[in-house]
Amino acid sequence: MSGFGHLGEFLRARRARLKPEDVGLTTPPGRRRVAGLRREELAQLAGVSVSYYTRLEQHQSVNASDAVLDALATALRLDDHERAHLRELAAQRPRRRERPPVERVKGPTRELLESLQGVPALVVGRRCDVLAWTPLGHALLAGHVDPAAPQCPGERPNLVRMLFLDPHTRELYVDWERKARGLVASLRLAAGRHPDDALLASLVGELSVKCPDFVAMWGDHRVKPCVGDSFRLRHPLVGELTITQQSLQLTHSPEQSIVVVTAEAGSSSADTLALLGQLTARSSRAELAESTPR
Repeated sequence: MSGFGHLGEFLRARRARLKPEDVGLTTPPGRRRVAGLRREELAQLAGVSVSYYTRLEQHQSVNASDAVLDALATALRLDDHERAHLRELAAQRPRRRERPPVERVKGPTRELLESLQGVPALVVGRRCDVLAWTPLGHALLAGHVDPAAPQCPGERPNLVRMLFLDPHTRELYVDWERKARGLVASLRLAAGRHPDDALLASLVGELSVKCPDFVAMWGDHRVKPCVGDSFRLRHPLVGELTITQQSLQLTHSPEQSIVVVTAEAGSSSADTLALLGQLTARSSRAELAESTPR
């Protein structure tokens, strides 16, 4: 997809989000041809010339100073995550995209995941690939997928791909759109940090071709890390429950995170999650019995 992690697209998207009255500007009556702020209006607010801002938006001017970037961020009312994203995009230079090395789960991370065997949890890579999961994490979020899939780099489930292209995952989230927007915003951050990641660019390209919903959300240029949120699930085995997903960054593998799922103690959702855990354990014992020689 054109404009993967592009500074100009991000600036245009953020300009379109603001109206002149939002930033204290008065405009003459009549129909405006531009959605949101015009280039000259943003340049005025940021204290730079229109020609300089135009070159910056067209990525024809490099080495924008911190002062200019801060002024633009303030004028556009960017939050802390968007400000950091703006700086990453402004620092980018044209580079050949390369296929990165295969992501692997380190020993300490596997040990941590092993300690969470009774909890829904999964290890997620920088492109939202599932690198490992607990049995209950698999049963809760992707029970229809081969549980061994994360062990094969070429077959690893991808949370974004599943959310947009897999009907089972779409059906799982009652508020699918909110979950989808959150994942796309996180993927945008990854794109800004890794503009030369050929696999990430390929994922964005695939989803752009196959899913109009993704195209609309990706074009919004929203950026926000997936830290934690609550969602209502419609699980095919145990019915509806409300869970909280928390993403914990790993200090020894900063490109990876562990996503841990919990339910409020004493709630019906906690009972439902416990029931799924019992069903998962029972299924695992049955599979072990079938595989044991007699």
